[in-house]
Formats: sequence, C-alpha cells, structure tokens
Amino acid sequence: MFRDIRLHGYANGQIEFYAITAGTEAYKRYFFNTDHTDSEEIRFFSPGNEFIIGNNGISHRGNGGSFCEYMFGVDQPIADLAKEEVSNRLIVYGTHYDHRSGSLRFSDRTEGYHSYDKIFFDGNAIFNYFFALTGSDYAGAMHEQQERIVKVLGKALKRSDAVGEEQDNLIINEILTIVDDPGAHLFLFKLINIRHREYSEAFKALYFNNKKITDADFQTLAILAERYGIDRYQQERIRIDVMYKHPDNRRIVDEYKNILIACNRKGEINKLENARLTRLKTLSVRNKIPGALFYTLDEMLKKDKKLVDLEESNYISETRQILEGMFLSERDIESTIDAEDMLKLLYAKKQAAENRDHAFEEMLLDASKACDEKIRDGADISILEGYSYIITYFDRYDATSSAINQLAFMENVKISEEMIRSLLGNKSAFDMLAPDLFTKLFLSGIFEDKYLGIYGRKKVIHLAAGLKLIEENRLATTALLEQLVQIDSDERMYLTLVEHVKDRIRNFYSKYATKADQDALKKELTEELLHKKVIDGEIPPHLFQEAILTIKKEAVYIHNLLPQIIAENNCLLREDFLENSGLDRFYVEELEREFFELNGLNLEDLYQIRKGFN
Repeated sequence: MFRDIRLHGYANGQIEFYAITAGTEAYKRYFFNTDHTDSEEIRFFSPGNEFIIGNNGISHRGNGGSFCEYMFGVDQPIADLAKEEVSNRLIVYGTHYDHRSGSLRFSDRTEGYHSYDKIFFDGNAIFNYFFALTGSDYAGAMHEQQERIVKVLGKALKRSDAVGEEQDNLIINEILTIVDDPGAHLFLFKLINIRHREYSEAFKALYFNNKKITDADFQTLAILAERYGIDRYQQERIRIDVMYKHPDNRRIVDEYKNILIACNRKGEINKLENARLTRLKTLSVRNKIPGALFYTLDEMLKKDKKLVDLEESNYISETRQILEGMFLSERDIESTIDAEDMLKLLYAKKQAAENRDHAFEEMLLDASKACDEKIRDGADISILEGYSYIITYFDRYDATSSAINQLAFMENVKISEEMIRSLLGNKSAFDMLAPDLFTKLFLSGIFEDKYLGIYGRKKVIHLAAGLKLIEENRLATTALLEQLVQIDSDERMYLTLVEHVKDRIRNFYSKYATKADQDALKKELTEELLHKKVIDGEIPPHLFQEAILTIKKEAVYIHNLLPQIIAENNCLLREDFLENSGLDRFYVEELEREFFELNGLNLEDLYQIRKGFN
C-alpha cells in the first residue's frame, strides 16, 4: 500500500498548490524548507531533485517534467489529435523532438524556471502537474533517467483520465504501479489558478444550463474577468474548452476533427469530405455550436492549404492584387477601390467562407496592419478610406450571412423588426453594387443546400419575397415580421408535437392509423400540453397531421427501408427516400445514428452509405 504526505498552500493570491510525496515510507523521506526572506519560497528536495515554489513561478532541477489535460484549441501535435485516447500534454525536462530523425532527444540539462503566467499560458489554464521520481531505475545520467521516464510512463500519462478529472490519488497509484519499484519515491505538485477556475466554473454553470449565454450573463462574466485581471485570450480558451466539453457539442466537433485528421494525413480534401465538413458546419449552426470550435481545428490542422480546388489560388491571388493596390497611391498611382473591385472581393469572401479558407482573413489582417503603419508614418489618408470602404461591406456581408443562416438552419431564432430593417438596408447596399447581388450572395446557395429543412425554406422564401415587397411599398415591415414569427412558431409546435406524439405512441398506443385513434391521441395530447402551458388553445390540425405523417414516414424508413439500405449498401434507395419524403435530413441522419448505436452497428458503414450523395 502506498503512503503519502501532502502540503497544501498558496504561492500568492492567485496560485494554489498541492505538494505530495508518495511511496514506501514516504514520511521518512519527505524534505522541504521555506525561505524566510521576502520571496517566501518553499523548497522541496530529494536525492538529485529539487522543486521550488515561489511568488511568481517555479524552479526545478533533476528528472521529471509536467503534464496537464489538453485544452481544446491548444497547439496539439497531430499525432496526439489522431488518437482519441490521448487527452494529456506531457513535457519531460531537457527533451526535444528531432524532426530530421523523427525521434526524441534527451539532455542532461533539465533545470529551469517557469513563471506562473507561462505555465498557465502554455499548459492548461486551470491546473497543471509537475513531477519527479527517485528509485533504483532513476539514479543514472540525467538523460538516461528522462528517457526511461518517457518509455515507462509516457503512454500512461498521456492517456490517463485521472489527469483531467484531477484524481490525485489515482494518478499516484497509476504512476507507482507502473514504476513497480518498492523503493520508488514520487514527488507530485499540482498548481491551480484559482481565478481562472472560478471563471471557468461560472461560465460552465451558465452555458451548460441551456447552451447559450445571455447578455446579462456575459456582462457578469466580463465583470468577474476584469476584477481578476483575466486577459481576453485566457477567457476565450477557457470558454472554448468548456463549450467543447458539452456532450452535444463534443460529438459533432470530434467527428469534424476526425475527418480533418484523415484529410491531413493524405494531404488533400476531396468533394465527399468537403461535403461532410460542410454538413457538420451547418449542423453546428442549427445546434448552437460556436464556430470558434471549428475554426480552431482548421487552424491547428492547416487543412485549407491542402484543399483540392483549382479556383482557390485564383480568388486568393485576385484579392491580394486588389488589397496591395490600395498602397500604390504612395507612388502617385491612382488605385482606388471601385465597385468592380468590391464585387470581386465579395465573391472572394463568399468562396473563402465556403472553403473555410482562413488565408483570406489573414490577408485582410495583414492589410489592416500595413494600413495602420503607413498612416502612422504619414501616408495619405485615402489609404484608410479605401480600406474602410472594404471593411464596411464585409461587415454588412457577415451580418447578413449570419442572420439568413440562422433563419434557415436554426430553431427558435430571435426574429425582430430591427433584424428585418438591417437586412433591408444591407440588401439595398449590395444591390447598388450590382443588380440582384443580394440574392446571388446569400439566397441562391441556401436553396441548393440539401440540409435546408421545410421550415427553414419557408422562412427564407418569405423573407426574400417580403423584402422585395417592402422595397416596392407593398408590404409593411411588421407584416413580414408576423409571417416569419408565425412560421417559427409553427416549427416549434411541429417539433413539440413530433416529440410528444412519439412518446405517447411508444408508451400508450400501438396503432394510430385510423381517424378515431388520431382523434383520441390529439385530445389527450391537447390536455397534456395545456396543462404544461405549452399551448393556450387547440392544437392546429394541419400541424398535428404533419407530425403524424412524419412519424409514419419515420416508421417506414426505420423498419423497412433502412435495413434494406444497409444490407444492400443501397445509396440510391436512401437518396430517393430523402428527396421524396420531405423529411429534414438532419432529422433522418439522427434517426440513422440512433439505429446504428441501438443495434451495435459500425458507424463507418453509415458513412460509406452516405458517400454516394453527400
């Protein structure tokens, strides 16, 4: 049985620490002393090892290293990303990766100092572990000790669930069990940033409640961050990590990640994989999953450079030419951004968004920096005016694209008169550049999207027609608002009915084909929804019938067609059903996933079936 001694304290007002020594007769071998000078350091030592906790950072000498749970979005090696079981970052002192030989190199120089800012910036923002070992196998040259630590403990430390769960006892047990030396002695130090932890827990409590943060909640978080001096980068990475760990988000993001890893390995993204990535991006909008989770993966895997698309270089090159042209005025060359240039930039932005090509945004950022520097150095103000002209239209593009995509793919989207007026103003600005530019940029592609559901299509159709009628003074803004709100209300009611009807059929009714069965079902359902205050009157008959029809189609697909599709690997049969049933593809794909999981089938077979048309 392992024994340990623990010391708990605070390095300063922000950093909490636990110092643990564990092993046989640990109480005889635990040494530390404190520095009674102004620095108030505490020093831990064992044969060959030393660890000092100070006010502003830690110092170490000897063997060992540090480990922590990977936060989502940190600079994570692709080799680790590709292995689902790898969840932790491991750093062994004096070790580096030799890219030429493809192997680790070990050094005898293992001493070092790390400030707390760097520890919680490079590693986990909340908690990080440091460790050192003594024992019969850890007494030779330092580089040999470090190499043995990697060989013996590396795999376990990178995969241990106990790290992310902060189960110190389990970590100690795992390490000493693997070392398997009765005389082994482990030093384990845990450093906790208590301010970051409080911010993380506050955000998690708010976000996990309903997967969104209200303006009031965000203001509360902002006040907390300001009081504790948490910079924006740390706030963002903490929020992204918390959002990723929400179970509903993690499944979709992990699937997106796995596709990117496979593409990265072979060096390209084909049409099928690009369609799957697009599907997941669209699904993320519908499920209120932050785009930052996907952007982070795109950046880490750098997959954009590997996209198989000959058009990519053309629009990037054209964008660069226009942006660089802004600065030609310094050499008395007239090169203002005209309407034709703006059209090219808008179509380039649209193509970059569809390809998730962040090189486009990077060029804009570089142009912004160059613009600021040249204005600072005395360049003509016309440079800034040209860049502002571009950014104004790009801001309009982002706002319009976001609003229309939310209408098309999200449920319970907030629809307001202000949103309609904003879209109307943006439509006017785009159509001034070129006739029907608004439709070409924002509507045509959406109607071709196979994942556009019935209600999303209705909202976009009514929006397009309504905006045109308002421009012609044939419809009031409030009237269009009422139409969109009614469609959104019908969608919510339809989804509620599908859920409750399925539940009642599953638990109370074996048949629902006859009108009498349906009337009885509708009556009981009305009473239940009235009691729950979901409705305040009768259930609309057309929505009830639509829900019943959906469930009938679902039953036909799950019990008859899907088993046949799987047995025959029949992509065409599945596509025929999807095109003619009118069911939402998101809904059908969720049914398929549940069917595969319920029956213990391999999800990869489902992806193969979808290859024919995604």
